[in-house]
Amino acid sequence: MRNPHEVLLKPIVTEKTTDLMQENKYTFKVEPKANKIEIKKAIELIFNVDVIDVRTMNVSGKFKRQGRSVGYTSDWKKAIVTLKQGQRLPIFEE
Repeated sequence: MRNPHEVLLKPIVTEKTTDLMQENKYTFKVEPKANKIEIKKAIELIFNVDVIDVRTMNVSGKFKRQGRSVGYTSDWKKAIVTLKQGQRLPIFEE
């Protein structure tokens, strides 16, 4: 198994993900090759919480243009993690 800190890249905090936090769902940008089992174990080891469900999705890069230069941003992977009722992640509370 990979190092848990290599699996989770960063939390995603947007208006939509903030609304999901009310349902005990937290969103992370994760390593593109990570699977659901690795993501679940990484969350449980780092934050010491119980994970009920992990949903993942691959996000395609967007078309970007700057002057004459055109290209795409990188593709990435997003994971929505559901925690056991009553548990919270401290990094999102700040």
